[in-house]
Amino acid sequence: MICNKNEESARIAADFLKCGKICVLPTDTVYGFSGIAENSLQAKFGTDAKIRKIKGREEKKPFIQLVSSPDEISKYSDFKIPEQLAQKWPGALTVIVPLKFPFSEKNATVAFRCPGDLWLRNVIAECGFPIYSTSVNRSGSPVLDSVCKIEKEFSNEVDLIVDDGDKKGSLPSTIVLLKNDGWKVLRQGSVIV
Repeated sequence: MICNKNEESARIAADFLKCGKICVLPTDTVYGFSGIAENSLQAKFGTDAKIRKIKGREEKKPFIQLVSSPDEISKYSDFKIPEQLAQKWPGALTVIVPLKFPFSEKNATVAFRCPGDLWLRNVIAECGFPIYSTSVNRSGSPVLDSVCKIEKEFSNEVDLIVDDGDKKGSLPSTIVLLKNDGWKVLRQGSVIV
């Protein structure tokens, strides 16, 4: 475990991620399991499967992918994010958009978020790729909001835990599905749209 107040912590976390390791990282919402996103072509570490095994999560439910800046989403999708939503980034807003070729050949969609936490954006930028983020819990169980509980439950299953203190009462991100004729809120979280 390392504290994110340590000035080397962002580089250390990024080094773990770039080697295909699974980390528990603090976000601007709740703690998340993270690994290099698989649609990043060059990064094929099986991180999706590793996180699913830890969580016991069904195979079809996709993970949110975090990007380091609002502009980075244009690398992966041609979909224009409406200004009313774009102004909420960086922040706890997740948007579901279609992936563009060569990242997808089947018109798949992905949930992207540019987190409000600067430390986390620095980790993502250091990685050079989007990273997965999904709440730290076993599938169907409550989200763990204390570092002590996270360490007790998952320290033997993840490669690194980054401590940013407890996140009691934190809400997850708001998830919005973008469509050609507008958007639909799929999960109301901490951001109102």
